[in-house]
Amino acid sequence: MTGATTRWGILSTGGIANAFAEDLALVPRAELAAVGSRRVRTAKAFAAKHGIPRAYGSWAELAADPDVDVIYVATPHSAHLPATRLCLNAGKPVLCEKPLTLDRPSSAELVALARERRVFLMEAMWTRTLPAFRRMRETIDAGVIGEVTALHADFGIAGPFPPQHRVRAPGLGGGALLDLGVYCVTLAHALLGMPQRIQALATLTPEGVDENTAIQLAYNSGAVATMHCGIVNDGPVSATIVGTRGHIVVPRDFYRMDGFTVVSGGRSEQVEAPRRGNGLGHEAEHVMACLAAGRGESDLVPLDTTLEVMGILDEIRAQIGVVYSDKDV
Repeated sequence: MTGATTRWGILSTGGIANAFAEDLALVPRAELAAVGSRRVRTAKAFAAKHGIPRAYGSWAELAADPDVDVIYVATPHSAHLPATRLCLNAGKPVLCEKPLTLDRPSSAELVALARERRVFLMEAMWTRTLPAFRRMRETIDAGVIGEVTALHADFGIAGPFPPQHRVRAPGLGGGALLDLGVYCVTLAHALLGMPQRIQALATLTPEGVDENTAIQLAYNSGAVATMHCGIVNDGPVSATIVGTRGHIVVPRDFYRMDGFTVVSGGRSEQVEAPRRGNGLGHEAEHVMACLAAGRGESDLVPLDTTLEVMGILDEIRAQIGVVYSDKDV
């Protein structure tokens, strides 16, 4: 990196890439230096929209740019593996959209590559970097609600999605699990760790991806987690964490929380910790801090945590019978 400024490249130009570019403009000492796409026309349009000086019509050109310090991979799920592998092999630190890949074995490949080459890699599980999420973890760690005994989380979106939409494409990692359920499982993992038992059931679309999924996790501590994700539901997108001395409620949009309510000892307290912009700038700021400190990985989203969550998702997918093909990669 040059001086105090971190020069970012964005790989891909879809909706999440646009949201990230908007938020990066709000991050001090962050510069959006280049964008890469498989089509130069798309890259140039994205660059014009966000005032980016360089636009490339290939991922390889972006990865080879000597004036890019770190790359945000914003492709659909199925392209995370090849795009991130390319960047790591070019020696570029990577923030890759969640989930890191379609399954644990391919995620483990990227983790091994990053560690072998000593290049920073982090899954963009932005929820874990949000001020409200970090404050909630501090509250729980301080024992305010006692020992966590149960967790309930819901993430449903109503749709409907036509058959050609990416969320119904097995080759793009479609379905509710990787887009929405990953947030529920991440929340449970962050607060309870690895479960000892996993149970899941789902209804599938005609294409074979999950459209309505229920998940139960059980822990040796006696704690349990119950979760739901779906692409056919107008759900509350809420979370409740229950402890021996109280509970915490995130009544809406727990994955991008701005605050939460703590109920303990007969008293209720509202805790506010708003996110900035779309909320994606917090993960960018964290990556920049890690790079400045010379870290190979994040302490908020450790690579081993990413692999454990991917392993849980793999087991859920095996139980509900979803197989991701590679025909749409």
